[in-house]
Amino acid sequence: MLKRVFFALIIIILAMVATALGLDRWISWKTAPFIYEDVASLPHRQVGVVLGTAKYYRAGVINQYYLYRMQGALNAYNSGKVNYLLLSGDNAQQSYNEPATMRRDLIKAGVDPADIVLDYAGFRTLDSIVRTRKVFDTNDFIIITQRFHCERALYIALHLGIQAQCYAVPSPKNMLSVRAREVGARLGAMADLYLMKREPRFLGPLVPIPAVHTVPEDAQSYPAVTPEQLLELEEKLRK
Repeated sequence: MLKRVFFALIIIILAMVATALGLDRWISWKTAPFIYEDVASLPHRQVGVVLGTAKYYRAGVINQYYLYRMQGALNAYNSGKVNYLLLSGDNAQQSYNEPATMRRDLIKAGVDPADIVLDYAGFRTLDSIVRTRKVFDTNDFIIITQRFHCERALYIALHLGIQAQCYAVPSPKNMLSVRAREVGARLGAMADLYLMKREPRFLGPLVPIPAVHTVPEDAQSYPAVTPEQLLELEEKLRK
């Protein structure tokens, strides 16, 4: 009897794991047409939404995910692919402010402060995506983050009828644990969308992002950030 129960549990667990992995791959497949890894092929949109993350790990080492997102934001902005950068992140604690940190570093790297908009209530990916449309009145935008994060963000956008593309920036090496957690995050996102019908924690009044820029004629002429420039950027962000 115990053997049967044990084997039944094993089969149930294996079925659950297979289902989770299958859904994970399905989300990757469904969102693939909207992801760009080359800034030259990225379509022009008024707004690029940079999804926030911590600048430093607990040990004080700079977070490579953060660094690559800043690099991607600069590439998209300097190449004329986006006119505004909407920095969306967590500001739940007085000592932890992702949008303000990103703003400071991007201004240091040459972005015009007038072209930066802050979203202090991007506590989750769902919050960032929904608030971009409902608070900042933007329904067609570029998301800037790593590819695995692009896929979840785009899946949320597609489900909610939001037109979005994603500029997938590089990921650090040895991200197996992060990718494993992403499987659970995608299941959580699906539960939020289909079961709980969750909305962002905060919405607030409408704050449209100005749409006054035109696409520059030389939008393709700016080079992407090189590895050498990335090292220089990392040194700047450390200061």
